[in-house]
Amino acid sequence: AIGTDQGGSVRIPAAYSGIYGMKPTHGLIPYTGIMPIEMTLDHAGIMSANVADNARLLDAVAGADGLDPRQQNLPAERPAYADALDLPAQGLPLKGLRVGVVPEGFGWSNSDPEVDRAVRQAARHLAALGAELSEVSVPLHRKGHAIWTPIAVEGTTQQMKGYNYGTNWKGLYVTGLMQAQRHWRDHADEFPHDVKTCLLAGEYFHARYGGQYYGKAQNLARRLRLAYDQALGQVDMLLMPTVPMRAPRLIDATAAPDVFVTRALEMNANTAPFDVTGHPAISVPCALRDGLPVGMMLVGRHFDESTLYRAAHAFERDLDWTAL
Repeated sequence: AIGTDQGGSVRIPAAYSGIYGMKPTHGLIPYTGIMPIEMTLDHAGIMSANVADNARLLDAVAGADGLDPRQQNLPAERPAYADALDLPAQGLPLKGLRVGVVPEGFGWSNSDPEVDRAVRQAARHLAALGAELSEVSVPLHRKGHAIWTPIAVEGTTQQMKGYNYGTNWKGLYVTGLMQAQRHWRDHADEFPHDVKTCLLAGEYFHARYGGQYYGKAQNLARRLRLAYDQALGQVDMLLMPTVPMRAPRLIDATAAPDVFVTRALEMNANTAPFDVTGHPAISVPCALRDGLPVGMMLVGRHFDESTLYRAAHAFERDLDWTAL
């Protein structure tokens, strides 16, 4: 059922390409038992074939487990996320919902113009469903990936050196994971080029600057979160492409190191900042271009996943995104 065109690009039938990905608020789903990468960035999320399954699964897994200290700021009560699927059968299901299109999320140096056009068209479809559409500028969004990079690169390196959890951690220590990671250096030459590059860079910056740039990035993370919070004070959610381009071909295992590194990081410009700030975000398939899906990302206030589900479900229910 999966074929390639003459250029070798994979063409996936639409029935298999409609993936809804929810990255909930940082800490909403306990991370207990999952191999950590960088504890301030790590999120457990959900991928599904439709919005309903996504919301119902979040209902099942969200909430404190008593073992993950990152969950200390959870609200005392949380909604039933599946309730957001209860939309009026008639009229405008998104009436009164304010959606802010973030111009800084479009027009990256590697943006595919077709992706930008498709997502802006999808925004207009939300307006046709009753949403109030406006442009909301967040200039610091353009620096979000740069803020993420020292945290991800240096933080991941130090996390791995610390035998999975390191020390000074009040959460559950999964000793099996600690043992599995203990001898990773013995197999470091087997890592792909992008992982090697990140580990080398992380070790260099930590050894040369003693964590200074990691700390600076973590301090800037508060400014970045405030910038999004201020934007979300004007609207109920933010909108931009999930990734700047359509899915590229998989690279060959013999590709040059710079190709590996570029391919590993080229899609992160819009998604990485919200790993830093912890805001919830959902990717909604909104168009097909040359047989490849385009994703529209909706970003909400902390712990307001229900509003994101409402918008995503209305779009899914009332529009055939494969025909857009």
